[in-house]
Amino acid sequence: MKDSATTERQKGATVEDDLLQLGEILGFMRVVWAVDHGLHSTSKRMSAALGVTGPQRLVIRIVGKFPGISAGRLADILHVHKSTLTGVLRRLEERGVLERKHDSTDGRRAVFDLTARGRELDAQRAGTVEAAVRRALARVPAEKILIAQAVLQVLATELESDG
Repeated sequence: MKDSATTERQKGATVEDDLLQLGEILGFMRVVWAVDHGLHSTSKRMSAALGVTGPQRLVIRIVGKFPGISAGRLADILHVHKSTLTGVLRRLEERGVLERKHDSTDGRRAVFDLTARGRELDAQRAGTVEAAVRRALARVPAEKILIAQAVLQVLATELESDG
């Protein structure tokens, strides 16, 4: 059972007070989860408005930058296993956004290009996760962006190694 001093502190405590009590690790995790929640929410809105989710849009953008990219190379860029990407690629193909072709140098390997519909989605800017990221990054000095990116890369690598 909590003592009355603890209960009184909680009643009078502000959110800022509580955040200070979280410490470095829980405070960082709270922000990462807020970003994750924001990505999922924006992705759902994108799906309703544009017909593609945030991850699908990212695939479209990368294929647009690297026409003829293989699934393996795309998976490497996205830091996901090829099997994770299979469903995304299949759905985008079914919707007429991506076109699968045989690699001219290795017929066993498939490569991907954007269709006309894919190029339209590649050019879309408003209402995307990318637009929100662009606005956020514009508010932060470049050196801090590089530091944040480095921290997130180390975290991603650590999370991958725990799996």
